[in-house]
Amino acid sequence: MEALRIPRAEALAWFRFFAELPEDESLSPRQEELALAVIAQIEDAVDARFEALAAEVPGLKSFEGRSLYVGDEKTFPGGCRSCLTGTGLSAVRRTNRCNLRCPFCYDYGCLDQQPPIGEGLWEIGGTRFRERDLDLLLRTSCRPTGIAYVYLEPFCEIEKYYGVIRRFHEAGVYQHMYTNGTLATAENLRALGESGLDELRFNLGATDCAPKVIGAIAEAKRFIPRVGIETPMTPAFLTAFEARKAEVLSTGVDFINCAELHLNPNNAANYEGEPMYLHRLGYLSPVWSREITFRLMREAAEEGWPCLVHDCSNHTKFARGLHQRAAEGAWFGASAWEMEFPALPFRQLIPILESPDWPFLEEKPMPPGYRLTDIII
Repeated sequence: MEALRIPRAEALAWFRFFAELPEDESLSPRQEELALAVIAQIEDAVDARFEALAAEVPGLKSFEGRSLYVGDEKTFPGGCRSCLTGTGLSAVRRTNRCNLRCPFCYDYGCLDQQPPIGEGLWEIGGTRFRERDLDLLLRTSCRPTGIAYVYLEPFCEIEKYYGVIRRFHEAGVYQHMYTNGTLATAENLRALGESGLDELRFNLGATDCAPKVIGAIAEAKRFIPRVGIETPMTPAFLTAFEARKAEVLSTGVDFINCAELHLNPNNAANYEGEPMYLHRLGYLSPVWSREITFRLMREAAEEGWPCLVHDCSNHTKFARGLHQRAAEGAWFGASAWEMEFPALPFRQLIPILESPDWPFLEEKPMPPGYRLTDIII
């Protein structure tokens, strides 16, 4: 049978129908085939737009065929190198609290329900450790190229991190940390640098580029070797960043990781009605998120920004997953890439089918057996 190239009007009618089905009602094989064909056509249209935007970025470079960036490769973030070409993203988890409530947060609406790691404990590789166990861990396990301190805001109890950072630093492990920056001070930034933290990443979008946090970036540069920005690309962030771009770039920031915003059942309602797409049947994202990334990369190249700008996109994360599983010795093609919704998100995909800005690249009449009047419901 020829590939299904469903007319957009019929695709919209089907997705409106699918969105009204009870959650526990599965699609028939033919309905699922049709649904997946529509999702592929949406992704083809989005990929074509992204390719056109990428072609407009002067000096756009590829990092090992896994990601895109502009700037000097020598300043490509060490944490991203480890993630994309080393032993992957080795997460160290400790703090289950945050002092902000960001609409793009994966735990939006349930931040107060995050389970604790445990008093005096650190979660590394899914196992709980005490700080005094780290020597044993380093002796018995393959030493990672890098680790990342995640979940949720480490500066809520930053004093607990210094000893662990010092021990991994002594072992030669590259370490980076994420923060919203609101609790950063000269004292705790100095302590992080003295402990051996290699890289600190500020989520400027969490505060709409607050001057206090911009100041903390400049302060961090005094003590920590690599300081960058990593934030989901949203229209709100773009507006705030453009208003304070000169201030941000004057901090001496080394890199800007433009994270493509992806959604899950916790935060999706905050972006209801926006045109979205599924990347390889995995992450669901508003299409404007990566469009903003290409805009900033183009600005950086044309204006000669002093920092590297990295396309931390869904495709980059897809590459990360493939590399990480391969490094673990998994079978060819193995990946942890998966959709973060319990079922295909038909309701979230309706707006892009309704928008005239996203025509399908190719449409053909529906073959017999696939029309709304043909399929037995």
